[in-house]
Amino acid sequence: MNKSKVLYVGMDVDKEKIAMAALEGSSNEFVGEQLVRNDPAAVAKYFKRFMKSETEVIACYEAGCFGFRLARQLSDIGIGCAVAAPGMLPKMPSDRVKTDRRDARTLAKALRNGDVHNVYVPTEQDEAVRDYLRMFEDMKGNVKRAKQRVLTLLLRKGIRYTESGNWTAGHWRWLRTLELDQPLTHATLQEYLTSLGELEESCQRIAARIEEIALEERYAEPVARLKAFKGIATLIALSFIIEIGDFRRFATAQQFMAFLGLVPSEHSSGSHRRQGSITKAGNSHLRKLVVEAGWHYRSYHPVSKRLAKRREGLPPQLVAYAHRAGRRLNKKYLHLVFSGKPTQVAATAVARELSGFIWGTMTGKTA
Repeated sequence: MNKSKVLYVGMDVDKEKIAMAALEGSSNEFVGEQLVRNDPAAVAKYFKRFMKSETEVIACYEAGCFGFRLARQLSDIGIGCAVAAPGMLPKMPSDRVKTDRRDARTLAKALRNGDVHNVYVPTEQDEAVRDYLRMFEDMKGNVKRAKQRVLTLLLRKGIRYTESGNWTAGHWRWLRTLELDQPLTHATLQEYLTSLGELEESCQRIAARIEEIALEERYAEPVARLKAFKGIATLIALSFIIEIGDFRRFATAQQFMAFLGLVPSEHSSGSHRRQGSITKAGNSHLRKLVVEAGWHYRSYHPVSKRLAKRREGLPPQLVAYAHRAGRRLNKKYLHLVFSGKPTQVAATAVARELSGFIWGTMTGKTA
């Protein structure tokens, strides 16, 4: 049955309460403005008054630290709920007053005007996997900082390892047999090494669990497709699948690049056109990962054993597509570096094109 009236509800969410503002689409009047406890029962009670047969209710709140629980709750009771990208909401430059009530009203108006850009709402399973992957990234950051503490301690004491690179097997043997003059300094080093060893063991255990997750039926096939590209192992492949969901929501590869914040910024006026650094808009986590993958195209060896093993059993068309991408990206990196561009700029440019190949792979546009 067609709804004769539409109600747009803006919600400004914080830890204790939610500011509600309901805007009638036909009359442009706000109704039902009130503060509601941030509690599922209180939220359901608020919306129950509007759930009439002739009224369609559409709600919206900003993406943030409160996740997607509220969106899922409203969806379960039959109310469409958009999770808005905060950076894409319209804002008046002259507006210097900010309150919860005004924010809720602004959200309702933006929803009514079609100015809300929805973020992807993952399933509960995908969100759990996403949290696990991001936790692994945090753990790797902890390992990096723990290694820096060890090296900094030794540097202060004038002790350096010169036989080979740091954190090789030989370096570890040297660290374990190192004797420092001061007992407390030696104890400090040992505590650092013990903590570092425990962190590395945790990372190895988590990495093995991630490999198991990637083999699950939901993820196995798309992960294998992305791993056909050099520089994209299980962690990066699974992260893209979890964070993006449906790649077809981006109509073109350029839209996907823009979502990752990899397209150049621009300041143009009249006949003058000026492009600057990348916008860094959108998903910063995926942007970091794809730039990390882009560094691998400083060289390209299509017959490497590791890459050949990852490509086993994949469709020949996909393997050929990934091979063309590897040759093109390596050529682009070398061209930019030999043209005098900094290596960071070259790697970022390669990452931008790599994201386009990722989009092509996941949307079936590999011709």
